[in-house]
This record gives sequence, C-alpha cells and structure tokens, in this order.
Amino acid sequence: MARYTGPKTKKSRAFGQSLYGFDKYFERRKYAPGQHGNNKRRRQKSDYAVQLMEKQKAKYTYGVLERQFRNLFETANRSRGVTGEVLLQLLESRLDNTVFRLGIAPTRRAARQLVTHKHIVVNGVVTNIPSAKLEPGDVITVRGKSQGMEVIENSINAKSDVRKFPWLEWNADKMEGSFIALPERENIPENINEQLIVELYSK
Repeated sequence: MARYTGPKTKKSRAFGQSLYGFDKYFERRKYAPGQHGNNKRRRQKSDYAVQLMEKQKAKYTYGVLERQFRNLFETANRSRGVTGEVLLQLLESRLDNTVFRLGIAPTRRAARQLVTHKHIVVNGVVTNIPSAKLEPGDVITVRGKSQGMEVIENSINAKSDVRKFPWLEWNADKMEGSFIALPERENIPENINEQLIVELYSK
C-alpha cells in the first residue's frame, strides 16, 4: 500500500505543528512552506478547508490511508459513545501506534516497520499487521531474537524517562507492554480537533 514518504518537515509546516515528534528543522521555520515563506499573505480558510485540514492532520499523524481512515470513522460512528473520541481510541489502539507509545520504536513509521518485519509478538503470536486492533488485556512483546536490536534498545533507553500513558504498562525487564484499557480523550496528547472531522464526514 502507498504511504507518504515525502519530506516530513514540509508536511509539518503545512499544518503548523510537528506531526512526527520533535523536529529541529520545523522549530527553525514554523511557517507554511512556499516560495515566499511567511511573507506571503494567505486568504482565510473556509469551514470546509479547516475541517479537511484537521482530517489530513490526523491521517498523517497516525500514518493511515484515506480508505482506512474512512472505515475507522464509520466504525466509530456505529459505536456507542462520542464519535470523535471513539475515532481517536481506534487510532490509538492500532498495533503500530501502541508499539510507538510503549517506546519500542522512535516513530510511528519505525514502529510500522518493526511490526511488518515480524519483530513484535501479541499475546504470544507473531503479528505483522500494523493496523491490528488491540483490546484491553492484550500483551505486546518484543520478539526474543529481536530484543538486542540497536534501534529498539536505543528507543527504549531514550524514552525511559518520558511520562507514561495511563492506558499502557511497560515491563523493561521482559521488554513487554500491556494494553490495559481504551484511552480517555484527555489522556491522548495529539493536538487534533476530532469534532471538525466528525463535521466533515457528516456533510
């Protein structure tokens, strides 16, 4: 499947925030890309443009394609609860996102690659589907022969002091994490206005 492989900083500048974690190049130029940089006068965006931009931001942040995102929204819309919040919970419960949140990989893109290359085990079964949906109680483990990989060790060491996410638990000795529960909206750190996405798809 196709994935966005273009310049990440340029995409972050288009949305006005870093979509892929800390980016020193984005910090230097926090304005929209283009020939005239931040000197260019830009027209005020329509409601539709703002809603579309919010959806695109969520897609790029979580690394999800258009059809996948639409299917997730339809699932959220059929579920009990607030549609926007359920949508974010579905995105957060993806296996690749959880591997990233646990600190096993430095980015979601790297987490996706680890999953695809069969370095991750879910409930004792090697799983190579990044979009696999986790349920409360699922256990995510780094595969035995993969635990010594430099990229994994460096990521875990770098994130050892990062604040923990309340819906996840991490056991460094076993290199094992647990998906305890679906996250509450206030605990999800992503700067996404999910209500705008709901309004976009409701038209």
